[in-house]
Amino acid sequence: MATRMTSPSPSKPPAPPRIDSHQHLWRLDRGDYGWLTPALEAIHRDFAPADLAPLLATHDIDATILVQAAPSEAETRFLLETAAATPFVAGVVGWADFAAPDAPARIAALAADPLLVGLRPMAQDIPDPHWLARPELAPAFAALREHNLVFDALVKLPQIPALLTLLEREKELPVVIDHGAKPDLTSTGVAGADLSAWRDGIAKLAAKPNTVCKLSGLVTEAGPDWTDATLAPAVAHLLACFGPERLLWGSDWPVATLRAPYAEWLATAERLTATLSDAERAAIFGGNAARVYLTKHGRNPAKIVSDSSSSRG
Repeated sequence: MATRMTSPSPSKPPAPPRIDSHQHLWRLDRGDYGWLTPALEAIHRDFAPADLAPLLATHDIDATILVQAAPSEAETRFLLETAAATPFVAGVVGWADFAAPDAPARIAALAADPLLVGLRPMAQDIPDPHWLARPELAPAFAALREHNLVFDALVKLPQIPALLTLLEREKELPVVIDHGAKPDLTSTGVAGADLSAWRDGIAKLAAKPNTVCKLSGLVTEAGPDWTDATLAPAVAHLLACFGPERLLWGSDWPVATLRAPYAEWLATAERLTATLSDAERAAIFGGNAARVYLTKHGRNPAKIVSDSSSSRG
C-alpha cells in the first residue's frame, strides 16, 4: 500500500489520496434493510470491513466514505461505530428523518459524532417524487448547513425536478448527486428518450454551483451484458456537465457486484477517463472526495491516509 501525503517533496505538491467515495457495509440481523431481500442473492449476506480491506489494498485505495443503506438512525449509529473501529473509513453519510418535527435536534445529535460528514434520505424510494421540495423539510436542511454536513441526493429521473426546486432554495448547501442520478443504461435506455431526459436533468443540476456528482452506481443501471460502450455516453455527459473538478469516483460496493467485481468497475472508470490529465484523474479518484467530505468538514486527509496505511502495515 503506497503512503501518500506523508513525506511531501519540497518541489512537488503531494498527490491527493485515492478515496472510494461510496461504499456500504451491513449486517442482516439488524433487520432494517427493507430493500435487501433474498432475491438479491449475491449480496444478501453480511458485509464487514474485513471483506473490503483486501480490495482497497489491492487497488491502492487510501480511504472510503461509508454510506447508509437503511432508513434508520439505528443503522447510522451502527455505521458510526463501525467507522470508529475501521481506519480506512474517513467519514459516514448517514440517515435522519428529515420530516420529523424534531429533525434539527435529531440531526444535531448525530452530528455530534465527528465521523458524520453527511446525510442521505432515500428519496428514490419515497412514493412522492416531489418530496424533496416540501417546504416542511426546510428546518432539516438548515440543520445540515448549521452542522457543516453534506447532503447526498439519492435520486432518479422522477426526483430531479424536486431536487432542482430544493437547489433554488438551498444555494449554500453542498449537494452530492449519487450515482449520476441513475440513468437508464439498459440497451433500451441508451438509445431511448429516457436518456435524453436524464441528459437534460443532469445539465440543469450541474448548472447549480453547489452540486457535485458521483461517478458511481452506473453498472447496476445497465444490463448484465454491459460493456464500456454501454456506460461511455453517460460518463461523457457527466464529464461534460460537471467537469473533472466536480466528479467523485465511488465503487458502490457491494451493490455494484450484482453487475461487476470491484476491480472491473474501477478499471472501467479508469479507462473511460483515460483521456484526462493526471491531475484531473487524481481529482476524480480522490481529491474531490477529500475536498467535499473531509477538508470542508475540518478533517485532515493526510492524517487519514497515514492512519489507514499504518493500520495495514
